[in-house]
Amino acid sequence: MRKVMMILLTFCYTLFLAKGETKPLIYQIDIRKDIGATTWLYLKKGFAEANKTGAKLIVIRLNTYGGEVVYADSMRTRILNSRIPVIAFIDNNAASAGALIAIACGKIYMRTGASFGAATVVDQTGGQLPDKYQSYMRATIRSTAEAHGKDTIVNGKDTLIQWKRDPHIAEAMVDNRIIIPNVVDSGRTLTFTTNEAIKNRYCEGKAESVDDIISKQMGIKDYDLKIYKPSGFDDFLGFLNSSLVRGILIMIIIAGIYFELQTPGFGVPIIAAIIAAALYFAPLYLGGSAAGWEILMFLIGLVLLALEIFVIPGFGIAGISGIILIICGLTLSMIDNINLDFSRVPGGEIAIALFTVLISIAVAFGFSIYLSNKIGQKGIFRRVALEAEQDISQGFVGVPTEPQQIVGKIGIAATVLRPSGKVMVESTFYDAVSEHGFIEQGTAIKVTRYEAGQVYVIKSEE
Repeated sequence: MRKVMMILLTFCYTLFLAKGETKPLIYQIDIRKDIGATTWLYLKKGFAEANKTGAKLIVIRLNTYGGEVVYADSMRTRILNSRIPVIAFIDNNAASAGALIAIACGKIYMRTGASFGAATVVDQTGGQLPDKYQSYMRATIRSTAEAHGKDTIVNGKDTLIQWKRDPHIAEAMVDNRIIIPNVVDSGRTLTFTTNEAIKNRYCEGKAESVDDIISKQMGIKDYDLKIYKPSGFDDFLGFLNSSLVRGILIMIIIAGIYFELQTPGFGVPIIAAIIAAALYFAPLYLGGSAAGWEILMFLIGLVLLALEIFVIPGFGIAGISGIILIICGLTLSMIDNINLDFSRVPGGEIAIALFTVLISIAVAFGFSIYLSNKIGQKGIFRRVALEAEQDISQGFVGVPTEPQQIVGKIGIAATVLRPSGKVMVESTFYDAVSEHGFIEQGTAIKVTRYEAGQVYVIKSEE
């Protein structure tokens, strides 16, 4: 009796499971523009949605001529680490960075007439970059092919072990010096047609649509397909996240802070810096790259730098710590790390982020110094810097008419010198810089020298 009951229960449970079965969900992400911050955002959000909805397969539909290597590297890393199987459908083109992304996918299908390859690293004009860049790309694309492992092929009594995707072939897509018999001759960067890719095990088959892949190639007749639909806001965030825009925003932040320190008060420079900081951190935070503690690190750095300039005389630990925290906050916000865990961050991404920040800061300082000497009475930015010439009858001159006449004279600090500010010598105000850092307002000063259009002073001992 017990055996009969067990059989009946098993039968009923099987029927229940059969009725509860649902059609598999296939998630499609279209990449139809240059690889960059926007397509990287598409991929991240698409993968997050696919995981959330329980998708069984992700199809990346590619039609791109390439783009930025750093974003392609991030995308291929995300694909290789995906828990959901990922296949690529090359719908016409997968060149350069697009080829790297396709090779990262578990399977590749191509439309008739499509092409795939040509992954040499080039500059904005199409010129080939130096070998150190090619070397990095060769290693990256080779390791991507190797990540798919090897196949064991038994042919009668012979057993052959070979790569699922030959890394040497992948490398030939970058390096035109590589010769592979019957595949590529020297002097040509490898690009496959659909038939050539199938012949060399870099494509599983032809398909004219995503439905062809799923229903004909994979044999799944009944399924649900969901396509990621990017919004206009996604495109805006992607634009703000681009390397060029990030660099410009960093320059505005640094230049705004610099000009605000030169002309104390709450004016146009600091407002521009605040807006630029918001535009810099907001898309990174919304995209999941910037954590709250990274933004806090940047803010603490600003506070320490302000304390060093406005409160603590000289330049010491607070100022140095502030600069380091500002640089770290800007850099780490670009990197998709989790609590300083960089194990899933592509190797070159950290260096590129730091390089972007440092170069942007250097350019911002250089441009700010240049601009502060050029801005005069004309133009919308005339209030950003002190004017080089004013009527002496107005009581102030930025640069003395006869500067050597006031060298050695005694005056007072009309404002706090941090180290720049204003001094008054013989009833005339001058723009000046302290030789030895902080000087309080009202302190007696002595003019020590005049160089390159700038008055320098020290505290007077008289």
